[in-house]
Amino acid sequence: MKKQESQVVHKTTIGGQSILEGIMMKGPRKSCTVVRKPDGTLAIRDEQTTPLKEKYPIAGVPVIRGFVMMVQSLIEGFQAIEYSSQFLEEDEEEQPSRLEQWLIDKIGAGAIESALYFLSVVLGVGLAIGLFIVLPAFAITFLPDSVPHLGANLIEGVLRIVIFIAYMVIMGMIPDMRRTFRYHGAEHKTIYCYEKGLELTTEHVREQPREHPRCGTSFLFVIMIISILVFSVVTAESRLVQLLLRVVLLPVVIGLSYEVNRFAGRHDGVLSSILRWPGMMLQHITVLEPDDSMIEVAIVSLQHVIPENRQEDKW
Repeated sequence: MKKQESQVVHKTTIGGQSILEGIMMKGPRKSCTVVRKPDGTLAIRDEQTTPLKEKYPIAGVPVIRGFVMMVQSLIEGFQAIEYSSQFLEEDEEEQPSRLEQWLIDKIGAGAIESALYFLSVVLGVGLAIGLFIVLPAFAITFLPDSVPHLGANLIEGVLRIVIFIAYMVIMGMIPDMRRTFRYHGAEHKTIYCYEKGLELTTEHVREQPREHPRCGTSFLFVIMIISILVFSVVTAESRLVQLLLRVVLLPVVIGLSYEVNRFAGRHDGVLSSILRWPGMMLQHITVLEPDDSMIEVAIVSLQHVIPENRQEDKW
């Protein structure tokens, strides 16, 4: 069957994230996490949300809003993963070890879960900074001093992109992650179906393309490109200071990348197509074809966050 040829009639602000055996969708005023439980049924968690820019106007300022949204997405993503993981472990009735029981008695189960959640966030962010910022910056210290700054920065940027792509390829080899990438495809297809004004059915969703211009993978790739440009302008004699500048300027890089990605997602001209192309190609690694059960999860999740006022949903 041929994929739907109909055009996008409504670019939505709704975005999603694939998680362990499920999908989290976020709309203008609601978020919904849907997980496929081991028995085949669906676990659904709805939450009311308020845009941060309504509470804190500075969160809506260009460049700043990109970094704020990135941090918010990371937090919500970890929360959704934590929610989904409890259903994958629900059949396991293992008794806590003596150390675990002692910690529960002394500190409390809630405090332990909060501490572990905080630690997982710190480790996740630390791993990303170490792998994609620190490692490439350290690698270029072995270059001879005769290499000019611009050349060294370009090599560092290329290394960062190569490490990023290699990381995604390796993740795709892990069975659980490969399934998560398939849920990623279900998320994209469902949003495309909604944007084309089609009825949200398994048949219609299945026919949609799986690559989407406003994908988080594309956003991460744009960050890699923008970092090359920003780090080429800002430099220092000391290698250590250069490394510190990269970490300090990361919010700026993320903010600028968001604006570029936002522009590319809102427009359909030649420039937008050029800006989108690398990220769309990268999605061949991180966005895979879903099965019908995954599409069902995506449809349910999306249906729960569609606002009554479509103006709130306009990109």
